[in-house]
Amino acid sequence: MKEIYAIIRLNKIQNTKEALDEIGFPSMTAFNYRVFGRGKQKGIVDEVTFSVSPEVRQLAQKGGMKYVPKRLLYLVAEDKDTTKIVDTIIQTNQTGHYGDGRIFVCPVEEAIRIRTEERGAQALL
Repeated sequence: MKEIYAIIRLNKIQNTKEALDEIGFPSMTAFNYRVFGRGKQKGIVDEVTFSVSPEVRQLAQKGGMKYVPKRLLYLVAEDKDTTKIVDTIIQTNQTGHYGDGRIFVCPVEEAIRIRTEERGAQALL
């Protein structure tokens, strides 16, 4: 099993959830609050969806923003499904511009459903 973390743009969360549902993966955790981060460009003021004053915009162009708001999506899947899920997340979120986000794939040793104590892939269904 693998855990997949996707850090994506705020305005892409609904499209991503719908795309994953369409390929058969409706189960996920979407952090309902914003997560913040920045890449090597030190934040891009043009990426945010809220209004930014001219003063802040000028400062950001000189030294970057402190952090850019994003959404964090998390799911666990069987190894055989990982590529399909990752490809779907990329296709849904790729704009070709800085700030499209990151995906991290990590191994999962065990999954257990608390209610039934099912383990492994059965706990994911």
